Amino acid sequence: MPDKYTAVWVSHSSSSDFLRCPRAYFLKNVYREPGNKKVKLMSPSLALGSAVHEVLEDLSLLQKGTRFADPLIPKFDKVWEKYQGKRGGFMSDEIESQYKQRGAEMLRRVYNHPGPISGLAVKIQMDLPWFWLSEEENMILCGKIDWLEYLPESDSVHIIDFKTGKNEEHEDSLQLPIYHLLVHNCQKRAVSKASYWYLDSMDYPIEKVLQDLEVSKKKVLEVAQQMKLARQLNRFKCPNGDEGCNTCRPYEAIARGEGEFVAGDNYGARVYVLKRVEEVEDREGEIL
Repeated sequence: MPDKYTAVWVSHSSSSDFLRCPRAYFLKNVYREPGNKKVKLMSPSLALGSAVHEVLEDLSLLQKGTRFADPLIPKFDKVWEKYQGKRGGFMSDEIESQYKQRGAEMLRRVYNHPGPISGLAVKIQMDLPWFWLSEEENMILCGKIDWLEYLPESDSVHIIDFKTGKNEEHEDSLQLPIYHLLVHNCQKRAVSKASYWYLDSMDYPIEKVLQDLEVSKKKVLEVAQQMKLARQLNRFKCPNGDEGCNTCRPYEAIARGEGEFVAGDNYGARVYVLKRVEEVEDREGEIL
């Protein structure tokens, strides 16, 4: 019998971690500190994305005619208070100011060019949308959708994912296939299109080709099965071997006790920072 408490939960972020580095997947999703606490690495890029997404998510709770009655920057300033200083992975006021300015520019872009988010929207009535990817194999697919635009002419929805980074999502990404499956299974309207909105550089969403649902399910299920097998065998190896990679090494450092604890998050995880993570992001400009 399927049991959601023992099921393998699969999401875009966890499957991406696994495909990039199974060791990183283990440290982020399976490993626990004493007290059964997950660990989370805070970084400037994560703080930026979290703050911008929170402001935009709050808009989805408002009626369409009232969403932009007030400017977004004061709301952003309030949300940003949760990510100030080390709580956001910032080791200097200068770096924090740069990231906060980027976030403010993204929200000004949305305010000045609201496009599809100024119209009708659908809200999935689940805190975390999920469904049984496979009851037989006890696997659940879950994830939060940034925005569902309602298209009354076709009684369908348009999936929109907000991107706060400079890099475009890879064509082989499972993100939109996963979101398509979630929206199809967690609400009643058909999905007619899906888009990424790169808030750092574009005034409008970029539509992407939607794969067939059965094709998407097959691809996601194959990855989920690999994740389940790795958990059963307790085998999570980094592709780089014992040397580790950029994805798993920061979490290895936390597991060795080298991180600085800064807070607990809303889901009970212990949040840490590592100074060199900010230095690498600042040098390379890699914003998620």
